[in-house]
Amino acid sequence: MSSAPSTAAPARGLTDGPSRSGLVFAVSAYGLWGFLPVYFIALAPTGPVEIVAWRILLSLVFCGALIAITRTWRPFRALLRDRRVVLTMGAAGVLIFANWLTYVYATLSGQVVEAALGYFINPIVTVFLGVLVLRERLNAVQWTAVGISIVAVAVLAVGYGQLPWIALVLAFSFGFYGLIKKHVGPRVDAISGLTLETAWLAPVAAILLVVVASTTGLTMGTVSGWHTVLLAGAGAVTAVPLLLFAAASRRLPLIYMGFIQYFAPFIQFLVGVFVLQEPMPPERWLGFGLVWIALVVLTFDLVRGARAARRAASLEPV
Repeated sequence: MSSAPSTAAPARGLTDGPSRSGLVFAVSAYGLWGFLPVYFIALAPTGPVEIVAWRILLSLVFCGALIAITRTWRPFRALLRDRRVVLTMGAAGVLIFANWLTYVYATLSGQVVEAALGYFINPIVTVFLGVLVLRERLNAVQWTAVGISIVAVAVLAVGYGQLPWIALVLAFSFGFYGLIKKHVGPRVDAISGLTLETAWLAPVAAILLVVVASTTGLTMGTVSGWHTVLLAGAGAVTAVPLLLFAAASRRLPLIYMGFIQYFAPFIQFLVGVFVLQEPMPPERWLGFGLVWIALVVLTFDLVRGARAARRAASLEPV
């Protein structure tokens, strides 16, 4: 995923060193994503359907304003003429809609810890999808990580009395979303991508707001001034971390992004356990422990691959 401004630094490979600005962008992006549960809880009594609907429409407005400010209408119009890209971003919109709705529902129903689990296992799900969808081959270490994560889900299912469906929906929806983003590659920058996705979803969001207005009633502008400001900021809250992430991905090697991506679910986990006081029985600790072991195994493989790439680069003739 690339950032909107064309003046951003070129992408770095595994063998490059970290950029200080890239680290700041990455930590800021994942830090903001980590504290999203607190933001959504502050929007009470607004329900998840209304929050997601406003998030879609306000994100579209925010992205349109950014395109106007940065004067990037020309490349955006070029994307609109590419039917395949437009349809692909429509599919991405469906996935991100499912992801947003599930995440906001989990937050407002007191299941932040399970939502954090979804983003902890997302890297492992991404590896697994690479095998199923892209026909990639895993080495023994990667298969070990996948196997441990499957055992972890089984342990958590026994503890919950059912599959941790919130975590699985979040992990797989975002995993498939990542595959689509990888497919379109550098052709679609962050702002244009989010604009196309939310444009596809805008009619759905409008219908949802009509349904909410005719049933429980809309909360926008009816609760308090502070609540209205927070709800109106949903577009910026959605787009700003995405832009920071896009800027970081252009400046940091993959291995650093791989480490920093755990900031968000770790913060969410801490919020769920220590701020919201969600229960953590022994079987849930065991399941999370297995997930963390799987992530350590996967990270070890990532570090080993980075070192091998660095050695290979050093042996190449100048």
